[in-house]
Amino acid sequence: MSLRHSYTIIAPLYDALLATAATGVRAASLGQLPKQAGLNILINGIGSGLDLPYLSPSHSYTGLDLTPAMLNRAKPRIGGLRLNLVQGDSMALPFASRQFDHAVLHLILAIVPDSLSCLRETARVLKPGGSVLILDKFLKPGETAWIRRTLNVLSRHIVTRLDVVFEEVLAGVPELRLERDVPVLAGGWFRSIRLIKD
Repeated sequence: MSLRHSYTIIAPLYDALLATAATGVRAASLGQLPKQAGLNILINGIGSGLDLPYLSPSHSYTGLDLTPAMLNRAKPRIGGLRLNLVQGDSMALPFASRQFDHAVLHLILAIVPDSLSCLRETARVLKPGGSVLILDKFLKPGETAWIRRTLNVLSRHIVTRLDVVFEEVLAGVPELRLERDVPVLAGGWFRSIRLIKD
């Protein structure tokens, strides 16, 4: 089953599963976006728009997702935001290089089949000096986590990957520098990460 198909099916359930679980950490992560107005910000993997209530109306946003079903669920949350919704692939972004001031990747790097391509594409469309805010679940380098790795054999085809080691992904994108890495949920399995493009 492809991710496009599975996320079309689970779109109606997505909010019930995730809306309250990560509310505080979403808000804290997005609170790192600069306060000055007029920035162009990419939300790569906008899903059903759970980030939207925590965004400042002083910026312009582009929200990308793979499925129309998720984008349709995000529409009612737009409110007064200047937000353009785009259907597209996070691993092959349909945007020009150096187009965005900042990027948000909440719960997307461990979902896409190729995390490295997703992060590389995000870096490509980001202006130098811009930040990438990441909120996701990652294994630690060298962590056995045999239960998660076993479950990953099935879960990676339906809803999410459980075997992504962030440090390995970041090593493939040398223009991005780690500025902040904080454990936030599930004993540090979920992390809030801030990267800067040099």
